[in-house]
Amino acid sequence: MILQVIMGAKNARPRPAAHADAKLLGDPAHPDFKVADWPFYLIARTARRYEMDMEEALRRIDMDVPSWRAIMLVHEQNPSSVSEIAERAVNRLSTMTRVVQRLEKRGLVKLDTRAADARVTDVFITPHGEEVVEQVRAVASRIYQSAFKDLSAVEVETLNNLLLRVFNSL
Repeated sequence: MILQVIMGAKNARPRPAAHADAKLLGDPAHPDFKVADWPFYLIARTARRYEMDMEEALRRIDMDVPSWRAIMLVHEQNPSSVSEIAERAVNRLSTMTRVVQRLEKRGLVKLDTRAADARVTDVFITPHGEEVVEQVRAVASRIYQSAFKDLSAVEVETLNNLLLRVFNSL
């Protein structure tokens, strides 16, 4: 499979640290630094692998990853401004504007000027958009179940908390 070639062995397992201080070894300034010990490399590699799997699965239902993120964010907070969606998705406003316009053309969202501030474009999910949300949630669930099958609920909670701490530190 292409993913295995690009990302390495599919069933790669965590390896014991070669040194007692993983935090020091993960610092690019450390003399014994190796990219494989760098948390950002592991985060990016994991995220990209997930994204590639999602792209493949979403393609089957005529959806893409940026559209999936945007429609899920609007589903959770309806309406949302394009700026709010871009901020929560950690995307550029110009990129999110194009994504939202594609969703509008497909009838999945409706755009309207905010009454209190005409400079703001609000995005509303449509009934058809809600139907698509259910489809993409099923696709995402299969990938989630596969990715986290070997982790406990406590480990997933710990992972989420650690990632939030790193994100907030940035």
